[in-house]
This record gives sequence, structure tokens and C-alpha cells, in this order.
Amino acid sequence: MYRQKQQRSKILTVAAVAALVPLAASCGSQKADGGSGSVGAGAPLTGVGWSIDSVTADGTTHRAPETARVRIDDAGTAEGSTGCNTFSARARVDGASIRLSDAVFTEKGCDKTPMDFEKVLARTLTAGPLTTAAESGRLTLTAPDGDSVRLSRAADTPLYGTDWTVTVPGGKGGARLTFDRDAGTVSGRLPCNRVTAGATVRDGRITLGVPATTRMMCEGSLMDAEKRLLRIFDGRADYRIDHGTLTLTSEDGETVRATAGP
Repeated sequence: MYRQKQQRSKILTVAAVAALVPLAASCGSQKADGGSGSVGAGAPLTGVGWSIDSVTADGTTHRAPETARVRIDDAGTAEGSTGCNTFSARARVDGASIRLSDAVFTEKGCDKTPMDFEKVLARTLTAGPLTTAAESGRLTLTAPDGDSVRLSRAADTPLYGTDWTVTVPGGKGGARLTFDRDAGTVSGRLPCNRVTAGATVRDGRITLGVPATTRMMCEGSLMDAEKRLLRIFDGRADYRIDHGTLTLTSEDGETVRATAGP
């Protein structure tokens, strides 16, 4: 179940969004009844990574940051980024319309993402049933009051040079990794320590070397999460990039997911 919590006034103070709460590991465990959807001449709505181009509300168009995105899955969930904060929601697809509810946003403050854009995007996406219209790789979601969100089909994010934000097992702490083609390495920050390792990419697989880490000691749950994340190293992992999501699966079945950008 989703737990409503008052947001800090600085970030996403949107009274019109009924269930706007900080993103937490305990949220999002309940999935809505979904369903695959299509628009136009059978163009898919779900299972596609969409870049958010703009939001138009009350006659004013707000341009989106380059990293703003959304993806709607057949399982009945939507997730994405405003260009600063990440969000998730329940998604119910009915033919060529979709309804997002119980929106869940993080509450970071980012100078390059106008707060007005985040407010308008959150309000429009959760305003009620959104009608859909597609044309030449673009998608428009229109709310009952006429406000709209313009999307375009996004290319997959490159593995190299991207700042990947890792979903840490157990939801403790943060982690970021960056792959360097020229150096043949992966480096970044784990929940506690910094890490670097060799990384050879070939035929959809990444061979990771023995990780070298700093020696900081942190609170117990962070160290536990770090140990779990380190299991992906010193071995070979299959990798897949779907729009802005990277999935690494080790030979023993350990899975690590990461998203591009904020």
C-alpha cells in the first residue's frame, strides 16, 4: 500500500496529485491490473521507452530536460524521471487510453530542472484517463482538461560514458557506476566505498575483474548492501539495455539494475 506523506515545500508541492509520496523501497510492491496497449495503427504504448519532450498546461508549454523519460510496462506500472526526480505509478491501460494513479516521486532539488515543470508534469500525468495519439514515433497524452504531455520514442542509452544509478539490493544507500571504453574499466561509488574494476564487453556480456575498493567502514546495513552488490564483480554477466535501464545478470543469477542519469 502507498503511504501519503507531506512533501517539502521546495519539491513538488502539488495538491492536485492525490498520492504524491517520497519514493521508498517499501512502496510499489502492489501492482495494478495492467494490459498491453497500442495507439494509432497498432503502434505499441507499453514496453516502450519514451522521452518526455514537453508538457502543455493552461496554454503554456514547458520544455522538458533532456533526461526526462517514462516507460509503461504491461505489468501495470509506469516509471520514469522528470530530469531530476524519479517517479513510479500504477498504470491501467484500456485500449488507447491510460490512467496513472498513486504517483510516487523522489524529492531531490536540481538546479537544472524547473520546479514548475515537475509540478505541471505530475499534475497532468495523474489528472485522470489520458487519451493517446501517435504519429511518426511521437506520442501525445491528453488529460480530460486538455492539458497534454508530448513524448517521443527514445533510443537506448549507451553503455559507455553513462552515469548509471544502481538499484542497490535491499534498497540501502546509493550506488553509481560508469563504464569507460578506452580504459576498459568500470568505476564509481558503492553504498559505502568507491570501486574500480576491469570491464571487457563482448557479445552481450561483460566480464568484470576483481574489484578494487576503498576501505571505509559504514553503518551495517550499508555494508551488507555493498557486499551484495559486489557479487556481480569478478565474473561474467549478461547485460541488456532497454531505453534508460541497464540490467546485469551474473552467472549465478544475481541481478543488478541501474538507470541512466538522475
